[in-house]
Amino acid sequence: MADEYDVIIVGSGAGGGTLAHRLAPSGKRVLILERGDWLPREAENWDATAVFVDNRYVSKDTWYDKKGKSFQPQVHYFVGGATKFYGAALYRLREADFGELKHHGGISPAWPIEYGDLEPYYAQAEELYQVHGIRGEDPSDPPGGPYPYPPVSHEPRIQKLFDDLGKVGLHPFHSPNGIMLDEANPAFSVCIRCATCDGFPCLVHAKSDADVIGVRPAIAHPNVTLVRNAEVRRLETDPSGRTVTSVVADVDGTEQRFTGAIVVISAGAANSAKLLLSSANDRHPNGLANGSDQVGRNYVFHNSRAFLAISTEKNETRFQKTLGLNDWYLGDDDFTYPMGNVQMVGKSSPPMYRGEQPIAKLAPGFTLKEMAEHAVDFWLSAEDLPDPDNRVTLGKDGNVVLSYTQNNREPLEQLYRRVKKHLSHLGMHPDHLIPRDIYMKNDIPIAGCAHQAGTVRFGNDPTTSVLDADCKAHEVDNLYVVDTSFFPSIGAVNPGLTAMANALRVGDHLLARLG
Repeated sequence: MADEYDVIIVGSGAGGGTLAHRLAPSGKRVLILERGDWLPREAENWDATAVFVDNRYVSKDTWYDKKGKSFQPQVHYFVGGATKFYGAALYRLREADFGELKHHGGISPAWPIEYGDLEPYYAQAEELYQVHGIRGEDPSDPPGGPYPYPPVSHEPRIQKLFDDLGKVGLHPFHSPNGIMLDEANPAFSVCIRCATCDGFPCLVHAKSDADVIGVRPAIAHPNVTLVRNAEVRRLETDPSGRTVTSVVADVDGTEQRFTGAIVVISAGAANSAKLLLSSANDRHPNGLANGSDQVGRNYVFHNSRAFLAISTEKNETRFQKTLGLNDWYLGDDDFTYPMGNVQMVGKSSPPMYRGEQPIAKLAPGFTLKEMAEHAVDFWLSAEDLPDPDNRVTLGKDGNVVLSYTQNNREPLEQLYRRVKKHLSHLGMHPDHLIPRDIYMKNDIPIAGCAHQAGTVRFGNDPTTSVLDADCKAHEVDNLYVVDTSFFPSIGAVNPGLTAMANALRVGDHLLARLG
């Protein structure tokens, strides 16, 4: 293809797909290059064995850890990117997350923009992605207007948990969910409120993912083109190194070059860093836009712990991800450092469990079926602090090398203790807690990289950042990055909405630049 585009977007996930949606009505010529294809609509979309045991939709990539050991990352290459499988919990970062925060394990750096700069775009992203919730129900909620859609109601067992948390003095809230649910008119609701949302692709396209919400409406405009199965290999520049002149991609096995006035990368934190490193040239010997030696550094992906508790009564919930808790987000009187977020994770089912042995040890007397009937599934997230030595580099074969050492783990332990302490008051067996890495088929923590961020961070100082405050590369005049790579820090809530809001913000900047 020799066509000249106004904007080329590499990747179609939360950042790229949302950006395409913002640019589409402008009439500007926009090209989306997506490494994957449409995710097939098939019965296996809702089959727990296919999704969680057989890893039917997980990429075949090989990455390496810091010791050179290979592993298969839990990444997905489809139109819509990681959002095809996310739980659609669309949180705003807390206002304090934008400033410098002292943690137990170190410092979380300030962003070059403030919460107020992003707030209007958070509101637009919540409207676009049909987020349901109640503003202010969570005491840590940052300022903002009401959610555009009413909260998703709790099913009976989760409503009881909600009530019991309130009785012990805590402040549970309705999780902000991006789903196309109309509980007032169920006959006309796209979402049927099933048990196969979090971690599954949605067979009926009722989850607010970047494919359904962003890309499909964008390509309805004649000025927007989507090329699938296009793996971008490198970016080429003019002799000065200041302008990207060609995007080189492998399209269905054939090398093709694409040219555009502006190039935007949104391939995910690891792969965006990989692309820049793979694009080294005489002017950028250490990787494109990498004069600061920051490309690939400061990889973060949350300190997380998922576990299931065994309820004393059956939990017949289908859509479980309706409750959150942020009482300890910024600490408490006994631990004055930030801890993090508590939320529900999708309801587990017997096919997700490995077998009887761990159940017999950790939940004696329960069969797999009984455990599933009584399981209440929690997800805890604490902030992973940026560390320049936690980084993406390239192996000799050109694949990702992810060197990562955990840090700031104590807040997660403190958060876990507080949740566990209350379980007996919440109708749970406090001694029957089963960590997700025991009952799920995934032993490698760094392989679970759904919340990856930070490898191409933005900032005002070109010596310590790759991008400026508009997410443009300091060293390349027409190169931008809009996935979660730009994050200087990750906070302790899901990063999806922040990526979407920022893509809308950068979209407005690009529209002004293009005129």
